[in-house]
Amino acid sequence: MKRSRRMFLKLAGAAGAAATIGPATAPSAAAAALVGVAHPSTQIVRDKPGGALRINFACATYDRMVPLYTREVEPEGVDLNFMPMENPREIFDRMAREQAFDVSEFSSSEFIARYDAGKCPFVAIPVFPSKTFRHGFIVVNRKSGITAPKDLEGRRVGVPLYTMTAAIFIRGLLRNEYGVDLDKIRWVQGAVENAGPNGEPDLMPLLKPVAIETNNSGKSLDQLLEDGALDAVLGATLPRSLGRNPDIVRLFPNFQEVEKDYYRRTQIFPIMHLVAIRKDLYQEHPNLAQSLYDAFVRAKERALARMNQTGALRVMVPWLQVDLATNDELFAGDPFAYGIEPNRATLSALVTYMHEQAMISKPIPVEELFVKV
Repeated sequence: MKRSRRMFLKLAGAAGAAATIGPATAPSAAAAALVGVAHPSTQIVRDKPGGALRINFACATYDRMVPLYTREVEPEGVDLNFMPMENPREIFDRMAREQAFDVSEFSSSEFIARYDAGKCPFVAIPVFPSKTFRHGFIVVNRKSGITAPKDLEGRRVGVPLYTMTAAIFIRGLLRNEYGVDLDKIRWVQGAVENAGPNGEPDLMPLLKPVAIETNNSGKSLDQLLEDGALDAVLGATLPRSLGRNPDIVRLFPNFQEVEKDYYRRTQIFPIMHLVAIRKDLYQEHPNLAQSLYDAFVRAKERALARMNQTGALRVMVPWLQVDLATNDELFAGDPFAYGIEPNRATLSALVTYMHEQAMISKPIPVEELFVKV
């Protein structure tokens, strides 16, 4: 159900004194955890005395997740051990390789690829911790002469992981919005800010050959872009040279207006991450999915209510009121809506792009990807 900012302000009253960062019973390590300190080893503890199911949940401390971290919001029948990890790549890699957590945020594209391959030890619920428009994440060296998307054809373009969700959405919009022939791009894969690979991913193989080379230069993608060895870099993060080197610029300098127009026309707000549950745990406790989903919704509503209390800014964005007005205009006050229907256009686009880019064998109805909640 769509809700305006005014409705979310009403929720703030229900939150009462909880409009502070958290209750007195918040974990004592909260301040350190919020800046990304090391987490304890995962210990799977099933049923605790009193009937609560102890669940380890790995996720970044996004504003919409903080009420779960502080235990201001608790899932019914669940003792949620929130394990704050600020590097999503680490979460994905450990979850994929080791099933290291009971529940975690997880790459949307990696989940879909595993589902299609029949090698998915998880189920998903339609909770989306991370969404990001991606036009502003295409960066070029202007000495290469690239001024329009079609100019990327025939060029060497860096990407942290060819199969990462951000890159899939960017290639999808380049192909479908601007007619770019992706087969004419030579992809160079590696970390943006460091030499070597981006994480230690456990990925499904592509279903057809793609011109991808591994960056073995001993330099980061960012350095290669500055040197002119790459014409562009795209992905989930921006190279540090943007803003420092005048030759490194965005392909879409007016990306905010382009992205707003894109959303108005397509209703696509790219979903980066979903929430995955170990399949064996879900099969043993099928009510867990609903309990978690309901708690995620309540936590997000509290975060939205607080963000809309603009007498004292909750985030360090001086003109937050302008962005809140955009939330009202484009998203009816809730840009991070959960559930399938509010996100159908985005999810369908991701499935389509993955099929076009040889990552899944066939289009998958989005309803199949999530357990019922």
